[in-house]
Amino acid sequence: AVRSAVEREAARRGVPLLIKPVGCTGICHRTPLIEIRPPQGEPVTYANLQPAQVAALLDRHLPVNPFTALARRLGRWLGDEVDAELDGRRYQLDDAESAPFTASQVHIATEGWGEHDPLDLDEYVAQGGFDALRMALRDGAEAVLTAVTAAGLRGRGGAGFPTGRKWRAARNAPGPAKYVVCNGDEGDPGAFMDRMLLESWPFRVIEGLAIAATAVGAEDGILYIRAEYPLAVTRIRAALATLEARGWLGAKLLGEGQPLALRVVEGAGAFVCGEETALIASVEGRRGTPRLRPPFPVERGLDGKPTCVNNVETLACVPWIVRHGAAAFAAHGSGGSRGTKVFALAGKVRRGGLVEVPMGMALARIVTEVGGGVAPGRTFKAVQIGGPSGGCIPAALCDVPVDFEALGRLGAIMGSGGLVVLDDRDCMVDMARYFLRFTQDQSCGKCTLCRVGTRRMQAILERLCAGTAQPTELAELERLAHQVEAGSLCGLGRTAPNPVLTTLRHFRAEYEAHLAGRCPAGRCTALIRYQVADGCTGCSACAQICPVEAIPFTPYARHVIDDARCTRCDACRGACPHDAIRIIDRGVACPA
Repeated sequence: AVRSAVEREAARRGVPLLIKPVGCTGICHRTPLIEIRPPQGEPVTYANLQPAQVAALLDRHLPVNPFTALARRLGRWLGDEVDAELDGRRYQLDDAESAPFTASQVHIATEGWGEHDPLDLDEYVAQGGFDALRMALRDGAEAVLTAVTAAGLRGRGGAGFPTGRKWRAARNAPGPAKYVVCNGDEGDPGAFMDRMLLESWPFRVIEGLAIAATAVGAEDGILYIRAEYPLAVTRIRAALATLEARGWLGAKLLGEGQPLALRVVEGAGAFVCGEETALIASVEGRRGTPRLRPPFPVERGLDGKPTCVNNVETLACVPWIVRHGAAAFAAHGSGGSRGTKVFALAGKVRRGGLVEVPMGMALARIVTEVGGGVAPGRTFKAVQIGGPSGGCIPAALCDVPVDFEALGRLGAIMGSGGLVVLDDRDCMVDMARYFLRFTQDQSCGKCTLCRVGTRRMQAILERLCAGTAQPTELAELERLAHQVEAGSLCGLGRTAPNPVLTTLRHFRAEYEAHLAGRCPAGRCTALIRYQVADGCTGCSACAQICPVEAIPFTPYARHVIDDARCTRCDACRGACPHDAIRIIDRGVACPA
């Protein structure tokens, strides 16, 4: 809408402007962004703009036609046109704000962020695009396999399996027909890493997949993308069409190499289809359920042929590695975790967005330096990393580096890259319930322990949040978690208990408080009540907004909340201009 407003205003003024859309800037907490690049002088960036503010924005930077200005003033006077004022100090994004967000980042998968038109092939080529594929075709498969292995690239989809080993196994698998697959079935709540990469760098992902095909000897490939990502699907298809029209895909790669046919398959939204054998079943038109391994997909996958499945971010790193060399990639990180990792930074953090940081950076640095920490007056409590398959790490242990093995020792996994920051208002029991409810709902049902065990675990968590659980149920919850972990076939079931086990391990006191009928964070509605404090002035804002009329309308008198009718929707507390409504847990005020 903002872009359309810019185009309309430029047309009205008769001023020739180059209006260029770009991919993700990473600064998601400040979008939409408009950067003005004048012929002379420094660029200026504005953030969080609305369409009605565009006219005022262009007035700042473009010559104003006197007749157009008069028409606009008459339009406002007649009420036919409404423009919003633009406070430059509020909306202008300067280095003081953006520099802390970007200073600690290293851009490999997201190289050129916020600079390129996602579907401009010539611009991608001018920035080094497809140079890596040309090098791969020139130097041969063995050189690519050696580089990817030496770089230490591991799968960014969650498992962290060495990419070079997987590619070599696929190449060595017998048979003339092989497949490469890009796994874009990102389904973690709050995660948007793969979506942004597919939308913003479609040619880069395709180039990475083409290099993988060159390395393993495949002539057919599939980009499996969630149907819930319509813009990603549209842009990947448009990019494929552009490459085919130029003769760079199909009969010969870049017009000179092996044949490669690529197509898009849309996933139906099942979280379990992120598991590679379930994904393959889905592509074949069957129900997306995992199967026993071995044989692994690199031995027998799609249509019974060797199939190499890689995550979107993994493939996005490959062109950079081939162009810059294995040593440059391995220079970031340490031990068995090399390169960078893209995270979707979300939750109770001041600067949320898409971030790419070097492996080995401490989680606390990501939260405080890149994310700007939690809101003033709040306390950083924990990080939920790895989505529903990950775990909760308390703030006291967040000096742990972003490292596959280090996170595993704390009971968590890196996963595909979801990183949710929690503060003192978040209940860890409720958080475990939320993620387990998701995985229980997304279980394919093939394994009894996953199908039934997660449901029984969820029932215990529901009773804990309702204050009706029995003291013996904590031990039962932990026992069930270990059984589900040990007896499930695929990664969904094996990792589903992680949020429960890590919160039991690091936040057991909160579970015990719930057994006593208390929610220290004030989140579990069955265990809290709302109370009007002394600061009430009787303004009646709370009474007017209450959806169930639990607050009698008594102007200029201290209000009272009917606990029996209150649904704990929190609307009254948000509406109170005097911060006079408190959440009470057994008579003790909870974090507001």
